[in-house]
Amino acid sequence: MIPYIIVDDEPIAHRIIQGFANEFSHLKLMHNCYSAMEAMEFLRTNDVALMFLDINMPKIPGLEFIKMLRMPPKVIITSAYEEYALEGYELSVTDYLLKPFSFERFAKAIQKVATNESIKKEVPASTAVPQTERIFVKGDKKHHQIALNELLFVESVGSYCKVVLENESLITHEKISNFERILPSAKFIRSHKSFIVSKAHIKTIEGNRIILENHRIPIGQTYKATIRKLLS
Repeated sequence: MIPYIIVDDEPIAHRIIQGFANEFSHLKLMHNCYSAMEAMEFLRTNDVALMFLDINMPKIPGLEFIKMLRMPPKVIITSAYEEYALEGYELSVTDYLLKPFSFERFAKAIQKVATNESIKKEVPASTAVPQTERIFVKGDKKHHQIALNELLFVESVGSYCKVVLENESLITHEKISNFERILPSAKFIRSHKSFIVSKAHIKTIEGNRIILENHRIPIGQTYKATIRKLLS
């Protein structure tokens, strides 16, 4: 589980975020905070891995609040003001959601948290994230949660991507560039403009082909240097 809090002075924002978060079984709401001071008090005595934070709040704005924390949790900013995005990323926030945001955009932000290795260090042992990392993939009007250790490869096919797992395949309209961004580079490698493969599932590399399970994945000219680094 990933314990989280919501810090926003608007009750409707809490309802929206909490409603979206309820769709993710690995997220656990710890507290609703309506000011930075309330959040600061809660963080002093509770272990929190993720914080949804508004910027425009009375007394202590969201970005100033981050600067005040010695060891802040992962932060997803939720704001109606896009002009603060650069400053937010300079403070190493995980993502910046511009209100009003869709569930799909919210899900992408959660993916960034779920695939970030450092989140495991911040979650207390009693609610630690399972070692098997997971992401959500949208397909057939649903969000499918998949374990990364079951993912063989992602293939770009026209306007959609094919996500091939050990026992099934999913079709999604996500771009392969998005998968390249959210999949951990320590475990996945781009071998071709149309393919991202799991390093753990590679059986052999033969010439310009990667063999994994019963699949033969091409190695593009542009990506040969990357594959050579893997071999070395």
